[in-house]
Amino acid sequence: MSRALSLLDLARPHIRDLKAYPPGKPIEELERELGISGAIKLASNESPISPSPRVIAALAAAAANLNRYPDGSCFNVRKRLASHLGIKGESLIFGAGSDELLEMLVKVFLDPGDEVVYPWPSFAMYPIVTTGMGGRRVEVPPVEGLRTDPDKLCDAITERTKLLFLANPNNPTGTCLGKREIERILERTPERVVIVLDEAYAEYVRRPDYPQSLDWIGERRTLLVLRTFSKIFGLAGLRLGYAAAHPEMIQLLERARHPFNVGTLAQVAACAALDDMKHVEQVRDLAHRGLRQLEVAFDKLGLPYVPSDANFVLVEVGEKAREIDANLKRKGVIVRSMAEFGLTRHLRITAGTPDENERLIEALAVELGR
Repeated sequence: MSRALSLLDLARPHIRDLKAYPPGKPIEELERELGISGAIKLASNESPISPSPRVIAALAAAAANLNRYPDGSCFNVRKRLASHLGIKGESLIFGAGSDELLEMLVKVFLDPGDEVVYPWPSFAMYPIVTTGMGGRRVEVPPVEGLRTDPDKLCDAITERTKLLFLANPNNPTGTCLGKREIERILERTPERVVIVLDEAYAEYVRRPDYPQSLDWIGERRTLLVLRTFSKIFGLAGLRLGYAAAHPEMIQLLERARHPFNVGTLAQVAACAALDDMKHVEQVRDLAHRGLRQLEVAFDKLGLPYVPSDANFVLVEVGEKAREIDANLKRKGVIVRSMAEFGLTRHLRITAGTPDENERLIEALAVELGR
């Protein structure tokens, strides 16, 4: 008797090899399961405060028109963002978060067996989109201090390499490359390889030599800069990312973009957010003060951490990191275990409000017995 048909047998081989991205539970469900209340979330690198009041007002005004499809060209947000960045509108493309833009890139450029080079650990979507298209993952380990070495990254490029993904600042380490290091990568990477500078956390960077990467997109047609409204603009719940590149690159990616892929509310919110840069400064200042608060506490607790140019910090808490992560959740403090990235001794902690940070620090100290 033949065995029952499995849908897994019908799937493409490289999809069978994929592990689904593990979503976190809603805070309300976690509280219900653990019998707690007042939990705080310091796990997903979000802004700890609400979006700009201008965004809230704009969303309320736009809600009455949701019976219409969104503007497929993102006309208003394209015009407003191009002015903000000082580039041409035809150098921009928009997606439902950076994830969708990564999907567009592999859809356009990757054939089965082609290689994608990226540092690891890094953004969890890099291996997912690569494997999902049948590509070969080339993961370059970090050097001392969990830093990315530009030359080691370039040394990994072969004749089969189509894409190079580089998160700068990197997630989950928070490390960042300066202008000269990025220039080194641009110089050493063949023109045929598409370089993707993923700058989701660019607005938080503290190092003074951070590159103005948008200045290079007119010079190199195979360079693309990814950014997002999810982080410092506080629009994570609306899913809006964008890419800046040479118009020829943008036109090619447009062929892979689904129509109406960015919702009306996301577009309205982005325009309103760009009109309130004082709020962006407030979020940036809050993150920087939060990082300093966490760093001082970790020094006192004797915990090694990676200096961060993002809005989170990677801290080494020891061999019981998973147990500590679970116990913190029971106390209503949600952080992110790094075991899935091979960092079994580490937690990643988003800088929250001063009160949230202090609550985390106190709970962590109890867990460590210090």
